[in-house]
Amino acid sequence: MKIRLAQSLESDSIVDGQGVRTVIWTQGCRHNCKGCHNPLTHSFTSGFLIDIEEIKKEIANLKIQDGITFSGGDPMCQPLPCLEIAKYCKQLGLNIWCYTGYTFEQLLEMDTAKEFLKYIDVLVDSKFILEQRSLDLKFKGSRNQRIIDVKKSLENKQVILITKYDKEVIKEVKKEIYI
Repeated sequence: MKIRLAQSLESDSIVDGQGVRTVIWTQGCRHNCKGCHNPLTHSFTSGFLIDIEEIKKEIANLKIQDGITFSGGDPMCQPLPCLEIAKYCKQLGLNIWCYTGYTFEQLLEMDTAKEFLKYIDVLVDSKFILEQRSLDLKFKGSRNQRIIDVKKSLENKQVILITKYDKEVIKEVKKEIYI
């Protein structure tokens, strides 16, 4: 199975979710949000195709990562290959964050996306709205976006938001990177 990516995997990110992360930048997005920080990822024909087995090999060689972040583009535009990669990441004990322009409620209506959701720990949902942009927000770009605990939300059948982060963990991760 192949996936279309915008670029190679980005390892050692500390801004695309909590902890040290590897980011999978998917190619293709239907939302075309005004002010998007990744407009080159919107086209469904740009980027490059790669077999997910190659991605799995790269993930298997990671050393200090806490998890994987799916971003893009919109990973929910390619839910099947993302699902397969997420299953593999879970086998390795990695946590999974995902950024999408769809809302959690919309994803529950999409069968393949709903299956992918079962492997996601944290979902940052909703379109980026330039008028609600704030540089003071942690892990999201505009105030309307939500940071969702997916496991708790699926269990409780309602959206459970994450509003606090352990700053000590983030400080320790930064120390590890710069030593």
